[in-house]
Amino acid sequence: MVQTECAVRRDDMENRIAELRKARRISQAELAEAVAVTRQTIISLESGRYNASLLLAHKIAKYFDTTIEDIFLFEEEES
Repeated sequence: MVQTECAVRRDDMENRIAELRKARRISQAELAEAVAVTRQTIISLESGRYNASLLLAHKIAKYFDTTIEDIFLFEEEES
């Protein structure tokens, strides 16, 4: 079963998904299948249109054998 697990973007969060994926020479479709989401979800994450849910962030980090913090770069706005 393929799920879409992303949230609407609210804060400034960049990610290194495309960089890590390209370094391993895997397609968006291959990554999507590995973490049980659609290719469109991977496209949206890489383009910064959406932020991953905690569960999806964990799956992606586990896939790349790294930490969530190494993939998702969060910058909180100062109040």
